[in-house]
Amino acid sequence: MLGEKKQLPVRRELYTDPAFPASDTSIFFDSCTPLAQFRGEISWLRPQDICSTPRLFSNSLQDVQVKQGILGDCWFLCACVALQKSKYLLNKVFPPGQPSWADELYQGRFTCHVWQFGHWVEVTIDDRLPCLGGKLCFSQCQTEDLFWLPLLEKAYAKVHGSYEQLWAGQVADALVDLTGGIAERWALKDPARNTGKEKSGMVLKKEVFRRLMVLKEQCVISCSVLNSRQGASELGEFHAFIVTDMLNLSEVSGKEIILLRIRNPWGRRCWRGPWCEGGEGWSQLDPVVASELLSQIQEGEFWVDEEEFFREFDEITVGFPVNEEGQLQSLYTVVGTVCHSYDREVHVCCDLSPGYYLVVPSTFLKDAVGHFLLRVFSTGRISLSEIKPPPPDAALTEELPVGEWETLQLEGCWKNGQSAGGSRNFPSFHMNPCFPLSIPAGPGKSSVKITLRQHCQDSKCRPIGFHIFQVPNSSWKPNTSSFLHLEPLVSCVPHCYSQEVSRLCRLPAGSYVIIPSTYLPNTEGSFTVIIATKIDRKRIHSRETLGQVLQEVSFTTVMKK
Repeated sequence: MLGEKKQLPVRRELYTDPAFPASDTSIFFDSCTPLAQFRGEISWLRPQDICSTPRLFSNSLQDVQVKQGILGDCWFLCACVALQKSKYLLNKVFPPGQPSWADELYQGRFTCHVWQFGHWVEVTIDDRLPCLGGKLCFSQCQTEDLFWLPLLEKAYAKVHGSYEQLWAGQVADALVDLTGGIAERWALKDPARNTGKEKSGMVLKKEVFRRLMVLKEQCVISCSVLNSRQGASELGEFHAFIVTDMLNLSEVSGKEIILLRIRNPWGRRCWRGPWCEGGEGWSQLDPVVASELLSQIQEGEFWVDEEEFFREFDEITVGFPVNEEGQLQSLYTVVGTVCHSYDREVHVCCDLSPGYYLVVPSTFLKDAVGHFLLRVFSTGRISLSEIKPPPPDAALTEELPVGEWETLQLEGCWKNGQSAGGSRNFPSFHMNPCFPLSIPAGPGKSSVKITLRQHCQDSKCRPIGFHIFQVPNSSWKPNTSSFLHLEPLVSCVPHCYSQEVSRLCRLPAGSYVIIPSTYLPNTEGSFTVIIATKIDRKRIHSRETLGQVLQEVSFTTVMKK
């Protein structure tokens, strides 16, 4: 009808992240990197403004190759390859079920998880991404309509405070942050011959490297150039690559030729070695074989032989594999670590005989205050605990037999008419406080020391003692008069006029209750029950092997001045 107005569809308001705004404050830190030249030129666009059909992921491995932009974060992009090798890790870092751009529930909001100091931290971002000329200017996938990588890069930049703070870093650090596992670095040259710019560390031998390459499908193996040389002359210094494959061509060439396939996150070929396209190295192979190998490499990839690899590259970083169940697997390691290194993490790998060991974390200088996380991975069962300072009454600790003990302190009191039932000679005994004690199943009986300490002056001590009863079944009620009909398994009587009484005993696996009491009913007072249980660790009889599942125990504490 005439005069009617056509109602336009309501545009949904999309999420904008106030903590990481679409402004220069989220890109620049101190403008000390080459990124500073783009100040004022970078705009922010959402994926649907960059391409017509944006997607998060693709099922094709060729599509998900990472490509570095103008940001110097090749170290981070190398670690992102780990997510392509493990569905578990990809779902952990980028939780599934998030609305994409074609969904009705799309709000321009995405959530990622990054591992930080022992915990997976949730990071929420909007999907506005830095662009130049309408295209992404930082990381992207080889197929430009996939956006999981630039979104993850933005979440990682938010964790660090800005994109510019991602300029330069260690592949090992990013691998830990994206996997929650551990990563190790090896030098490819003798540290004694290092120049001032090369970092000394564990020297990787060729035979160990070949064993590590067996895991190339399960983990990330990255190599780095720290000094510009012949093959890397166009790459400059401090650039990280990805080692994607290793081929032994001895049978087809008649002599030992081992080729490594390397991927440059820049997404273009910048290598002038003998095995580059048209290089003299291919003359050693049958033309058919050479043509086949050259046809396999994609934009940004190149081949090098093993000798060239150890000559031109300075170090490699290997992330421990994580299987589809989320379990960390071991690397084969004949190596140690440099002490007091200026790294975020240091590691030591070793074979230990069964027994008890003391780990002492330290900084090089005293009075250096800071937080740290100690993680221990092993192919066998292990336990890790802090050695705590002795209680104020050191005599109690000295009386414990030799070994490692775990101590628990429980507070209680006897109150007139409520919990002061007196000794077993009185029908009110069942009113006394009772404390549960559980002994886990093991190869034999457990050593337990029970101490009852009353809070009083020596001149005003009450007669105290305690009984330990075994719980007959799960339905038994410890707060009933049934105590009167049970025989205690362990007793610390007669009641003594002492500040504390104790009893060392061996108990089989099961559930128990400890009942502290005074001799006469309605005698008031407060007390502490101290339960010390000896830790009988199971001996380790194992040898680390390639790909074996590892178990982790962690302990977080603070270094104090």
